[in-house]
Amino acid sequence: QVQLVESGGGLVQAGGSLRLSCAASGIIFSLYDLGWYRQAPGKQREMVTTITSSGSTHYADSVKGRFTISRDNARNTMYLQMNSLKPEDTAVYYCYAKRMPAGSIVTFEFWGQGTQVTVSS
Repeated sequence: QVQLVESGGGLVQAGGSLRLSCAASGIIFSLYDLGWYRQAPGKQREMVTTITSSGSTHYADSVKGRFTISRDNARNTMYLQMNSLKPEDTAVYYCYAKRMPAGSIVTFEFWGQGTQVTVSS
């Protein structure tokens, strides 16, 4: 059974920092592209940042220079370091794992249950 479990969310003042973790089980973690998405009340879920199985990263413009994604394949864990947080970063943050095996038309995708991040002004 595949599980992605986020932790590290909470309430922080604007300008503060949080570090989210996503612990994975039931998958060959190192083979998966990973990402963090977020959904604010009344808004669509949006991509925050992604990291490929080879370590290439991509960030939404809104978080560039403030957020850092990383992965530890030995611990089957992905991280999101969030600095200089703003009230508009308030959302439920979800971790995501995806893999399309070479030569396959099937994509394996998994989501975590989400962790709340609230940034007060």
